[in-house]
Amino acid sequence: MFAPLELEWSFPDRLGFLFEPYRYKTAYGGRGSSKSWSFARALLIQGSIEPLRVLCVREVQKSIRDSVHRLLADQIRVLGLQSCYDVLETEIRGKNGTLFIFSGLSTQTTESIKSFEGVDRCWCEEAQAISKRSWDILTPTIRKDDSEIWITFNPELDSDETYQRFVVNTPPNSITVMVNYHDNPWFPDVLEQERKHCALTNKADYAQIWEGKCRAAVAGAIYANEISTSLNNGNICNVPYDPMLKVHVVFDLGWNDAMAISLVQRSASELRIIEYIEDSHKTLDAYSAMLKERRYNWGRVWLPHDGRHKDFKTGLSAQEIMVNLGWEVQITPNMSIEDGIRLTRMMFGRIYFDKNKADRLVQCVKRYRRSINQQTNEPGAPFHDEFSHGADNLRYLVINADQMSNENWDYDNDESDQTGRSSIGGY
Repeated sequence: MFAPLELEWSFPDRLGFLFEPYRYKTAYGGRGSSKSWSFARALLIQGSIEPLRVLCVREVQKSIRDSVHRLLADQIRVLGLQSCYDVLETEIRGKNGTLFIFSGLSTQTTESIKSFEGVDRCWCEEAQAISKRSWDILTPTIRKDDSEIWITFNPELDSDETYQRFVVNTPPNSITVMVNYHDNPWFPDVLEQERKHCALTNKADYAQIWEGKCRAAVAGAIYANEISTSLNNGNICNVPYDPMLKVHVVFDLGWNDAMAISLVQRSASELRIIEYIEDSHKTLDAYSAMLKERRYNWGRVWLPHDGRHKDFKTGLSAQEIMVNLGWEVQITPNMSIEDGIRLTRMMFGRIYFDKNKADRLVQCVKRYRRSINQQTNEPGAPFHDEFSHGADNLRYLVINADQMSNENWDYDNDESDQTGRSSIGGY
C-alpha cells in the first residue's frame, strides 16, 4: 500500500503494520516506546502521498493544546515535510488536499459526530480514557470505504473499555501490539536514566509506566494496595450463595445519583459479597420487590444515617418504607469518612467479592480516589464521581460487619412468624 522505506523514513519493527491495511491498528505499552510519534509520522507520510481526511480525537479536548496538533507539527519539521503541509491554528492542511482535524469525544452526540462520516483515518490518542459511550458513537461513524481507526494508549486497568475492546477482545480485521521502550531503537539516554531511577524508587508504578502493564487500581486509588493484595490472594473469585447463612442488604441511598446495594453473607470472620446492584431513578418498593425475587435467606437491611430522614413527598423515611415492606432495618452507625476508610483498609483481607456479580463494586473500589488541590497538588477528600457510590457502600458494609449475624432474632418490633423466621426470610 505504502512504501516508507523507499522514502528513507524508519520505524520500529513492531510498528511496521502502520503501512498495512487494517480496520483497527492498536499500539499500547509504556513510556518511551515511540508509539505516538510513529503514528504521527505514518499519518503524515500517508497524507503526503494521497489526500486523506484525518480525524485526531481523545476523550476530552478543551483546547487545541490538549490534542496531538503540536506533535504533528513537530514531526512535519523532523520529516522535512514543510513543503507538503500548512500548520494552521486549529488544523493542518496538506497542499494535496489532506486535512488533519482535532476533536474531543466526550462532548459529541450521535448527531454532532455525523460531520466525521467522510474520515479516512481516525487517530485515537490516550485512548485508555475513551469511554464505552464514545466508542459506541465513534466506530459506526467512521464508515467510509477503507477507513481505518488508529489507537494508541498506555493501559491503566484491564477492565477499561479500550483495553477490553481492542486487547482482550480484538475485533476482526485488526492488529494489536504491545510496544515498550526496548522496542524503540532510538530510546534516548535521558529517558533511560529516568527509567532506571523509577525502577529503584517507584517499584509499585514501574511496570505500568515503563512496561505497559495494567495497574490493580488507578493511580492514587485510596484502596490501591488492598485491591492489589485481594487480586493476588484470590479474594475476587466465585462466591456462591450459601442458603445456611443470612444475606444482609447494605444500601447507599440515591435517586439521581446511583443507588448502591450490596448483598453480603458473613461466615466467621469472612465477608462474602455475593452480589452488587447499582441503579438509579427507582423507588425503594421496586428494589424491595427485585430483592425478594431472589428468594434468599434474608437477614437485615442496613441503611445509611440519612435513612431516618423523612421524604417531603411521602412523609416517610427510607427506614419506615423498608419496614413497611417487611424488612428488618438497622441504621449504619455514624462514623467519619476517614475513620470508615481506615476501618475498611483494616478489614479488606476478610472480604471476598464475587468476580461476576460484584464486578461493578470491584471496579468502583479500583477507581476510588481523592480530589487533588490544583494549586498545592495535595490530596484532599475522596472524589465524588460515578465510582464513589460503590466505595461508600463498601465502607457502610464494613462498619456494620461485626453486627451481621446468622441468627433469627427476636426484635422489639418483631415481625417474625412462630418459627422465628422473619416474614421475608422464610423462603
